Amino acid sequence: MSEDSSLDLAQAMTTGMTVAYHAQQAPMRMAVVTKFGERTFSALNARANQLARVFRQAGLKPDDGVAMLLVNRPEFLEVYYACMRSGLRITPINWHLSGDNASYVVGNCEAKAFIADIRCEQAALDALKDNSAQLKVTLAVGGEIKGFDDYDAAVDAQDGSDIENPEIGAHMLYTSGTTGRPKGVYRKRGLTAAGTSTPSPTGGSGTTQASSDTVTRSSEAAAWNAETDRALCTGPAYHAAPFAFNIIAPIANGVGTVLMDKWDPEETLRMIEEYGITHTHMVATMFHRLLALPDDVRTKYNTGTLRFVLHGAAPCPVHVKHSMIDWLGPVVYEYYAATEGGGGFFVEPEEWLAKPGTVGKAPPSADNRILDDSGHEVAQGDIGTIYFKAPALRFEYFKDSEKTSSSYRGDYFTLGDMGYFDEDGYLFLTGRSAEIIISGGVNIYPQETDDVLLKHPGVADVCTVGVPSEEWGEEVKSVVLLKDEVQKSDAIAEELKAFVRDALPAFKSPRSIDFVDELPRLPSGKIQRKLVRAPYWAGRDKQI
Repeated sequence: MSEDSSLDLAQAMTTGMTVAYHAQQAPMRMAVVTKFGERTFSALNARANQLARVFRQAGLKPDDGVAMLLVNRPEFLEVYYACMRSGLRITPINWHLSGDNASYVVGNCEAKAFIADIRCEQAALDALKDNSAQLKVTLAVGGEIKGFDDYDAAVDAQDGSDIENPEIGAHMLYTSGTTGRPKGVYRKRGLTAAGTSTPSPTGGSGTTQASSDTVTRSSEAAAWNAETDRALCTGPAYHAAPFAFNIIAPIANGVGTVLMDKWDPEETLRMIEEYGITHTHMVATMFHRLLALPDDVRTKYNTGTLRFVLHGAAPCPVHVKHSMIDWLGPVVYEYYAATEGGGGFFVEPEEWLAKPGTVGKAPPSADNRILDDSGHEVAQGDIGTIYFKAPALRFEYFKDSEKTSSSYRGDYFTLGDMGYFDEDGYLFLTGRSAEIIISGGVNIYPQETDDVLLKHPGVADVCTVGVPSEEWGEEVKSVVLLKDEVQKSDAIAEELKAFVRDALPAFKSPRSIDFVDELPRLPSGKIQRKLVRAPYWAGRDKQI
């Protein structure tokens, strides 16, 4: 594709060149603003072309993997859009992961290129050491990392004109299983959304936190206007929901996005006013913290530009959402969907006010169901496990056929969430499965916490569960059986919490510990986590 060729939108969507299209339409419009710098659409497009040439010259071919370990900075977008026009499979890595898990993802996704942030230096070094044989390109962003080439020097040496023969790529995000090891959610390249008057917010193949149905419905409700709108990315870009809704969707529609380096409630309000933010995505914990600000702080900033505040990833207490709507107006939308795909749920503010607590309805074509433990559909109003109808092109857990097959029940799959349908077909969540904790919108897999605690010399057995939290939705609690010679005390509880924090990120560490005299296990040895969890949720079966 020559520099002076003219793209149309349909062509751009099917070749991964949406940024090039918008650079052609409005070259000086701001595409991304961060504390690390900003890029116009023209500059972002040129940098994506330059990096694509770096990959091609290194011998990377369509369907090869690229991994990036980057904080919220312009280079995150540059790497993503370079891959999307080169036929490559891009995997953003959670930079909160330990070096071992980051290294595992680099190896497991079969990355041939690895771009790492100086702020993640140790994890980057660990990943390079473990995977050097497979890596053809290693680039360091923001500073020098031993064994990595300088990102800017490599990119600046290339031509920024649109690359020849662009080919749409894919993204493969990682989600964790109950074993704690991340799993790649994979679809074969080439699955694209049907062309409509609104560009597909996915911008290519693969899925994100929301299914394609949910992303499309949210994009329609967002009613993007490239001339007037600007998005605010409140969460880490590697996370599926901010990635989909505050980066891919606005950029696909020619709208710029502002990336926060670290979320803070007052800073969020300040940025909304400064940049005239119209669209953003949050989780319930953010709502809670915004509402906790003093009245004089909340009224200090003008939030009148907001038209679309989307939330999901964890249930939101009814009174919290009511308070947000009372404050911001009827601009708060909600979704419930899965990285793995399927027909998701979406609810507009007026619908929610009529059905407080619902996460919405799915389109009839989605054919989602609620089943009991025997796989039979439950009656309307009864609680069961929520199953999504699998999309035509099923996801796979990358290189894990056993995990893939275990996630399906016929043509349906589940995240393990519990809920019920009301008489009008609206879904209400009643809790999460015992095998996953969602705290502040972040997935926490209790087995990983258990595994650490079992290494403590005073612990005989343990079961970690999620318990109700007004601020976080759920928080981590470990229920511990001590060895006979160890006495129950506040001191040993604090010692155990510190022991976990030394091995795992703080969000995976127990906020509280209870001691028991026995823990329920099946004859097979499997812990009965549901039984341990149940007393903490008693009386909340149909409450959000």
